[in-house]
Amino acid sequence: MKELTKAEEEIMQHLWDMKKAFVRDIIARMPAPKPAYTTVSTIIRILEKKGVVGHKAIGKTHEYFPLVSKKEYTRNFMKNFMSNYFGNSFKEMVSFFAKEDNLSVSELDELMKEVKKDLEEE
Repeated sequence: MKELTKAEEEIMQHLWDMKKAFVRDIIARMPAPKPAYTTVSTIIRILEKKGVVGHKAIGKTHEYFPLVSKKEYTRNFMKNFMSNYFGNSFKEMVSFFAKEDNLSVSELDELMKEVKKDLEEE
């Protein structure tokens, strides 16, 4: 799966939240200054070419929907991120952020408990 640009991700965030939408619905949710209709429409067509968005024709317009779940995209993005910046090491990544954010031992312990709980649930 190809990584998305910031503009593409912004559109996808709205589609993931709404489940399906017309271009005008997406624009309505965006903050001011709102992008042009043609800009959003072009980005959605790019997302379709990337295989992350599909559409249903309704008259002369299209209703768009995500073909990739937010969880699936996040998982793929994080795997690539970890690979590109931390040599595929979760330990290295957590260590980096722990140092950068000055996490306390109790915060690290809490984080590890949450990770362990999530792994047990899967």
